Amino acid sequence: MSESLEGKVAVVIGGTGGIGAATATALAAAGACVVVTGQTIETAQRMISGLPGRGHHAAVASVADTSTLKGLADELASLHGRVDLLVNAAGFTRPVPHADLDALTDELIDDIMRVNWRGQFAAIREFRGLLEQSGAGLVVNVSSISGANGIGSNIAYCAAKAGLDVMTMSLARVLAPHVRILNVSPGVVDTGFVPGRGANFNDKVAATTPMRRIGSAQDIAEAVIACATHLTFSTGTTIVVDGGRRLG
Repeated sequence: MSESLEGKVAVVIGGTGGIGAATATALAAAGACVVVTGQTIETAQRMISGLPGRGHHAAVASVADTSTLKGLADELASLHGRVDLLVNAAGFTRPVPHADLDALTDELIDDIMRVNWRGQFAAIREFRGLLEQSGAGLVVNVSSISGANGIGSNIAYCAAKAGLDVMTMSLARVLAPHVRILNVSPGVVDTGFVPGRGANFNDKVAATTPMRRIGSAQDIAEAVIACATHLTFSTGTTIVVDGGRRLG
């Protein structure tokens, strides 16, 4: 089976962060025309300037603001008429000890759910028509093993990722057969996503992970590529990429 994505149009929501940037780079290397979204046009433009290939596009969009997702979908409808792959890589969290219930405020819960669940659903909803135009559309959500094991930066984040896993199953039934939807579920990844986590934390996790290391953004990007090129009869399921972390 070919690993080429030549001629495919891929949108990476949150394409300037660690996992998103690695995924955008891998998609471009595989031949896709990549649309990278960021919080500012400057960050998105810097990202696409380093991508291999040509025809890439920078855009501003926020999963917290559905109007920006709709605007991007309308723009891409005019430019390409379809989207072959949508990657939901945007996310947000803040460390809160699970036992400190008072620190997990209503405001923080709402922010986490808005960015880590509602925003992903909104992106899929707004791009559904373009994905159906592909004839073989694919959505890949970046989830987390915290949605399955309940261990993560805070309880609300774990709940949001669990919700994302269930959403994927529900939407797989709705969107088939023209659009597939999969989750890629990392364990601990060596990015700056969780504030305050440094080398000491990473080393401790690596020592208790069967593969004896934490994940890299490239590990996750390669799993996204696999979803698009090899796992073509899979939908509604979660691909765990954690070095066996969930087994501990």
